[in-house]
Amino acid sequence: MSEKRAIGFEQAEVRFNEGDKRTLEGYASVFDTPTDLGNFQEVIEAGAFTRALDEGQDVRALVDHDPARVIGRTKNNTLELREDQRGLFTRIELPDTTEGRDIATLVQRGDLDAMSFGFTVRSDRWERTEGRNVRYIEDVDLFDVSVVAFPAYADTTVALRSMPEDKPDDIRRRRLDVRLHDLRKNSWQ
Repeated sequence: MSEKRAIGFEQAEVRFNEGDKRTLEGYASVFDTPTDLGNFQEVIEAGAFTRALDEGQDVRALVDHDPARVIGRTKNNTLELREDQRGLFTRIELPDTTEGRDIATLVQRGDLDAMSFGFTVRSDRWERTEGRNVRYIEDVDLFDVSVVAFPAYADTTVALRSMPEDKPDDIRRRRLDVRLHDLRKNSWQ
């Protein structure tokens, strides 16, 4: 099951340089910041993106996770992703299209101020801390980073899905059921 998390664009900026190329910079994820997702907290650990980046996974930069609204891509070097001590740094060379110009304007004005990322978890662990379940994301496959309008949390990552009760085995079972459902649905398309 693909998951998405959103984060505020507190460090984002639009820069015009190199012949008026529009460059959007920010963090699609911040490490080691507990996020309250209702029934549990979640922490994206430093290094969670290392394998995906080392493998050169073909990641798209999108608007609101919409695959029809591509604004960058790692494969053609219009999207740069790297981990640093803070998190997943993102640099998007915006296209000279109506969409690209609109995004630059909306970020400059502060209308858009958040990012999100789409992923599947390869490795995580659960711990109980101060009476709460905490999910630590250790390794992910990364599909997209997106400029988004409505993050649920201004400066941390957020889930866009509901979570079952606090049992990790039940969570894994439901995750498998959703994945099987998606595979069956996609096989008919």
